[in-house]
Amino acid sequence: MELEIVTLADRPDLMEVFWDLETSWPEFMKHDPIGNAYYNVLSEFSEFVLVCLDASGRMVAKAHSVPFQLGEGELPDAGWDAAIRSGLLTRLRGEQPDAVSAVEIAVEPGLQGTGLSGRILTALRENAGRLGFSELVAPVRPNAKADVHEPMATYAFRTRGDGLPVDPWLRVHVRAGGRIDRVAPRSMVIPGTVEEWREWTGLPFDTTGPVVVPGALAPVMCDAEHGTATYVEPNVWVRHPTGV
Repeated sequence: MELEIVTLADRPDLMEVFWDLETSWPEFMKHDPIGNAYYNVLSEFSEFVLVCLDASGRMVAKAHSVPFQLGEGELPDAGWDAAIRSGLLTRLRGEQPDAVSAVEIAVEPGLQGTGLSGRILTALRENAGRLGFSELVAPVRPNAKADVHEPMATYAFRTRGDGLPVDPWLRVHVRAGGRIDRVAPRSMVIPGTVEEWREWTGLPFDTTGPVVVPGALAPVMCDAEHGTATYVEPNVWVRHPTGV
């Protein structure tokens, strides 16, 4: 497929159709408060956002990243939320970021499985290098994890006979030159009332305890007596050297 990959900074006009791209995210995933704070000020990070256009100029994929402050420590347990929160605070304070994290890669559902995700992941890494960063880190969501009760620490490091991860999305990252670093056990936290969770999932959320939600990587913990439920999602940190 002939493609053109541009940054949102290069093509600010694409913001008019940017949110029209259909994605396959479960509804509850769209209600992470930290992530939504980033999406609401996306123009602040336009150099770190890629848009993939087909030969007709139609948007078929997009990729988000965020510059943030990591320092000398290991990648944070809070994964996705930590990178975004740090990125927002770094920009607000006018400080200098020392790392860049992938946030999301979205591919039109009809084109998933065609290799497009790997191509745009490579472009995201190259863009990080172009902007002066020595690596792109990614809190990867291994969405083929079917058993919500299996610890991510077990699933993330399971491999096939050829040594590649059993998870298809982790496999894309490793094939693209990434190295699995560690699990981020509380990468994304989505709190809500039981009424909100009923709306997001169509499930009753009427009993205290773990609730298995389609599309979730871990159980959602429901506190029916107090009318709240919280999802804590584990992700997997992957490091991609940029060659800079």
